[in-house]
Amino acid sequence: MPILHVEMLAGRTPEQKKQYAQALTEATIRTLGVAPEAVDVLITEVQRPDWFVGGVPFSEKK
Repeated sequence: MPILHVEMLAGRTPEQKKQYAQALTEATIRTLGVAPEAVDVLITEVQRPDWFVGGVPFSEKK
């Protein structure tokens, strides 16, 4: 069973996350030849102050 872990900045709508999970599931089905019910997608939202790039919080990036 493929389990896809996605981490992204918080702020997407539930509909956007649903569409993204559906697209990832469809790509996994096509590529790996598994059944839809075998694909799990886990989305973790990270707040901007908790995401660092080059040691700088994303909330401080321009």
